[in-house]
Parts: sequence; structure tokens; C-alpha cells
Amino acid sequence: MKVPLRFKSIRQRLVVLLLLAAALLSLLLFISVRAIASASVQASQDSILGAATIAIAEELRGGEEGVAIEIPYAAFSMLGSSGEDRIFYRILVGEDTVTGYGDLPMPVAELTGLEPVFYSRDYQGDPIRLAAVGRSVLVEGTPRRVQVIVGQTRTGQEMIISRMSNRAAALGMGFFFLSAVLALLTAQAVVGPVNSLAEAVGRRGPQDLRAVTRPVPEELAPLVSALNGLMARLTAALSRTETFIAEAAHHIRTPLATLRTHAEIAQRISEEQEVLARLREILRAADDSSRSAGQLLDHATVAYRTDQRAEEDLDLRAVMADVMRAAEPTAELKDLHFELSVPDGPVPIHADRLLLESAVRNLVDNAIKYSDGDDAIELRLTVDGGTATLAILDRGRGLGTMQGRDLTRRFARGSNVSDVVGSGLGLTIVREVARALSGSFRIENREGKGACAILSLPLA
Repeated sequence: MKVPLRFKSIRQRLVVLLLLAAALLSLLLFISVRAIASASVQASQDSILGAATIAIAEELRGGEEGVAIEIPYAAFSMLGSSGEDRIFYRILVGEDTVTGYGDLPMPVAELTGLEPVFYSRDYQGDPIRLAAVGRSVLVEGTPRRVQVIVGQTRTGQEMIISRMSNRAAALGMGFFFLSAVLALLTAQAVVGPVNSLAEAVGRRGPQDLRAVTRPVPEELAPLVSALNGLMARLTAALSRTETFIAEAAHHIRTPLATLRTHAEIAQRISEEQEVLARLREILRAADDSSRSAGQLLDHATVAYRTDQRAEEDLDLRAVMADVMRAAEPTAELKDLHFELSVPDGPVPIHADRLLLESAVRNLVDNAIKYSDGDDAIELRLTVDGGTATLAILDRGRGLGTMQGRDLTRRFARGSNVSDVVGSGLGLTIVREVARALSGSFRIENREGKGACAILSLPLA
């Protein structure tokens, strides 16, 4: 059977096919029950009609004066029990009708003894069922052929067949509805392993490319094998890309450092303003390239570690303190100072130290980079329920006209920071670290002036 192309779901296709099969079986059940009921009622009515005809024939007596006809009451009583049907009879001696309806149809088959012959005809505008028997009687010592024909309308028979047909239809509908429920349950059971596999893969993070080891039915084994092969190839490709980026960043930063050193020496000994301006441009370009290379290396490291995490129990307060100590010399060059607000006790989290330090370092670095001199950078660590929230607030330039979610895209930078060296990867790294650690990150404008970056992580 060809499945219509408009069904895009396996469950829909399966349910439709099962419902079509159930509808066909229900129709066959109805036809079969009606046919059996009709045959059974017909056989029952024929038995009664035949018995009445035989009873009449057996009461016929021959004599010197002719054939004595005495129709037994029991014969019509049997036929009358079928309902409001009309009854017709005809008795022939030889070729002459001696009593009954003279135009009642004769049988086509030859009558042999008291074995009834049944046939159906239309009579007086109604379909009737007839039974005929024949026997011989002695009239004046001579055998005479006598035929007895009894007919009955089929109103009662049709009523019985109609009632049984209605019951068959109800049975067929019940069978169909039961089949529909079973079809839905069957479809759910069939697609259940597929949904379970999809759910298991869907729960993974964007960097989780481990092989699928979930037990699946044999029919899904080729799909899982192909999926694992694809993820293995992706893992290898990502690893090669990350290795290339890391090596490229390393090889770029070393000559850039040398270039910067020579440019600074030349700047000290040169007195021409045009040359000094050129050297300042070289230093700025070297700083920009060096920072971009460092951020690319940092991003490559984070991307690799999110898939190969070395998680341990950490104190978020201690991690913040380490990052602050490392950033203090840079902050002092701009006359910035830190204001720290942390809980009294430890803030335990289970995370990869390298990833966590990278996220906090990029947030602190951004706050320093875009803050003006003689300002404070606030670091607030709070615990609420099962979540630790780190908020870093500055009084710098803010987000400008861009939204916070737009700035977390790779290489995205605000419209108000074109004069500041940057790569547009810092907030991207923080966002990816937050996802890898099952946390969240957002950045927004601070009331008045500046920006507020909020990193939330689950407690251990």
C-alpha cells in the first residue's frame, strides 16, 4: 500500500494504516455477520415453512368421492408465530386447483415425495417465500398426484435480519473504536524507542559529541551506528580545527610580541611626529592582533574543554579572588579598583576550573577595558536556593544601542567601542561556559551608566 506523501510523521502513517485496516476488518465483520444472520434466519424460516407444508400434505386423504382436505390449525399457528406476515396456500389435485389461491406461483423443480422445495417469488406486490411438496393419494382406487404449496411474506424475516444487522453494525463500530485505541497505543509503542533516542540525544549540550550507547531495537541499530559515525567524524574535524587555531594563535602571538617590542624601542628613539604616529598605529595593530589571537586560543580551549571537562569541587569565592589578583595590575593602570561583596562561607560548585576561570576572567577583563579611570568595578556574589549568581557591574560605556543577547554572538561588538581593542569573543566564551556548566548568562545596561553582566551557576 502506498502511503500518502502528506503524512510526514511515522506515528501518523502508522495510525492511518492501522485505522484503515481496522475499518476494512470492521466492514468485513459487518458483512459476514449480516450474511450469516440472513442465512440462519432464512434456514429457520424455511424449516418452519417446510414443516407447515408437510403437515398440510400429510392430512390429505383419498376416498371414493375424491380427496378430503383438512388443513390443520397447527400449520398456520407455526407460521403465524413469525409476526405479521401474510400466508398463502394452494392445493392442486392433478392440474386442478381445488382450494387456495389459484394464481400462487408453481415451483420450477420437480416435486419428489414429502421433501419440500423452496423458492422465492413476488406475489401481489410483495416478495414471498414458498414451499411445495407433492404426494400421491388413491381416489376411487386410482393414484392421483397432489401438490401442496404454502407461501409467506418476508416482513418478519426482514425485521429479524434488520435487528441482527444493527447488532452487527454496533459490533463492527465497537471493534473499530477498540482497534483505533489499540492503533494509537501501538503507534506510541512503535515510535517510543525513536522518541527516547531523540530525547537522549536532545538533552546533550551543543558540544557533546559522545557516541550514543543507549540500548535500542535492532531496527534502529543502523541509525545509531550512522549517528555515532557522524559524531566521530565531527569530533575529529573539531579537534583538528581547534588544534590548528591553537597553533596558529601561538605562532601569531610570538612574532607580534617581537614586532611590538621593536616598535616600542623605535618609538623611544624617534623624534619625528609622523614616524611616531605610524609607530603608534603599528603598536595598536599589534595589540589588536595579539588580543584577537589570545581570544581565539581561549575560545578554542573552551570549545575543547566543554567536551572534555575535568570537573572538580571548587569554591567560587576562591576562583573570583584568583582572577581579581591577576587583573589588579591592569586595573591599577587605569586607576580602577574592585569592590567585592561575597557570602561569609564557601560557595561550592562542581565545575571545570579552566572553564570557570576563563569565564570570570573575560567578564572582569571586559569591565576593566570599557571602564573610565577612577571608577569602581563591583563584583557581587550571592546564593539563592541552589544557584550561585556572580554579578559584575561597571560604570563604563554600557551596551550602546545593542541588546545583550546580540553581543554574545561570535565576533559581535557594540557600536560604541570601535576605538577600543577587542575581538568580540569574550562574551561568546562566557555564554558557552555557562551552557557547558548548566548555568545561564546575560548582560544588560546598568541604571544610570555602565553594564551589568550576570553569570548564574548551579551549586554543588
